[in-house]
Amino acid sequence: MAFAIHAERLGKQYRIGSRSDGSLREALGRMARKPFDAIASRAKRAQAADMLWALDDVSFDVQHGDVIGVIGRNGSGKSTLLKILSRITEPTTGFADVRGRVGSLLEVGTGFHPELTGRENVSVNGAILGMGRQEIARKFDEIVAFAGVERFIDTPVKHYSSGMQMRLAFAVAAHLEPEILLVDEVLAVGDVAFQRKCLGKMDEVSKHGRTILFVSHQMNQLRRLCSRCLWLDGGRVVGLGPTGDMLSQYEAALMGTSGSPAAANGPARFAGWELVDAPAAKHTLLTTGSCRVRFHVDLAVPVRNGHHGIGLYDMDGALLWGAAADNLELEPGRHVFEYSFDTLPVKPGAYRWHVTLFSDWVLLDSCSCAPELTVATVPTGHWRDECAGVLNLPFTFAVDQRHAPASVDVSAVPAAV
Repeated sequence: MAFAIHAERLGKQYRIGSRSDGSLREALGRMARKPFDAIASRAKRAQAADMLWALDDVSFDVQHGDVIGVIGRNGSGKSTLLKILSRITEPTTGFADVRGRVGSLLEVGTGFHPELTGRENVSVNGAILGMGRQEIARKFDEIVAFAGVERFIDTPVKHYSSGMQMRLAFAVAAHLEPEILLVDEVLAVGDVAFQRKCLGKMDEVSKHGRTILFVSHQMNQLRRLCSRCLWLDGGRVVGLGPTGDMLSQYEAALMGTSGSPAAANGPARFAGWELVDAPAAKHTLLTTGSCRVRFHVDLAVPVRNGHHGIGLYDMDGALLWGAAADNLELEPGRHVFEYSFDTLPVKPGAYRWHVTLFSDWVLLDSCSCAPELTVATVPTGHWRDECAGVLNLPFTFAVDQRHAPASVDVSAVPAAV
């Protein structure tokens, strides 16, 4: 079967602290420096310790029509991979053969010229994708309506908010009929309603046989959209396989506790979470009564003037609840943060804890805890999901007739239909 993307031994090396990105400016600089390369070779060897491999020996194939999720912790190489596939940056080693017209959404405003209007940027992006004027015009109204920027379409995009730029960029990338769509986790910029719109559009695009690579930390989005997942860690491929298998392995790795301090991973590491006294799985809530939640964190350094934050998010990324603890003084070692709730009244579904830890306002670790919290209690709200809201509040209902009815001429009352 013909492939849409063939990556072979891809590698990308950066100098730490450099702004090198494989751009035209960098290429011109390399040409200017070329006569002096021999002289600089000895210095390069001395600087090797300052080099970082963002991608290292990455090989994989993606078939036409595949929807691939790209997973991994921050810094694992996900965004670098998409930049190489989008031809925004060049690989240091290896190559990527991409067969098909590529639409990409990697950063807010990617591909937009700030001085051009929204209308002009749509036309320019369509031309870059090889579309004719009539084809762009046919899609234009649909793009603008999807992005919701009708009032501002003739305003330079430099005056757009980040959310407006993201909405228009996604609309352009998804509607101008690319054969391959590359989407980074920038959907987090949009509101919940627009995130749902984007996921629905990607689902529609995939059903038309187009190829999608989608970077996200939202496990439910990946489960809903992707047939397979590519797992990167430290710039290398850990695995490429069915979404369920890859996410289970990835979540288990995130939860792995070696019993050692966090020194191997930095000054601090959230090592896992659990529901205390859970009658079934440690990550599944089966009651509307009280519950306790524990988060395990390993410290390799002392925490002074510490700040810990926590948030509970639904599957669409909406924040349902948040709290913070300040003035923490913690010594190196394993610590357990425990929260006690009289009830956790959210409706059945999947949820995500997000926790942070700062020392003297320097971030030590930030973690979207895996596996996700599964709430499996019996629903107590409206039987139609769209009318149930987000809370699962136990309640009672009664009708109390306080007054006797007035005298009514029954013959004048129409029969119920």
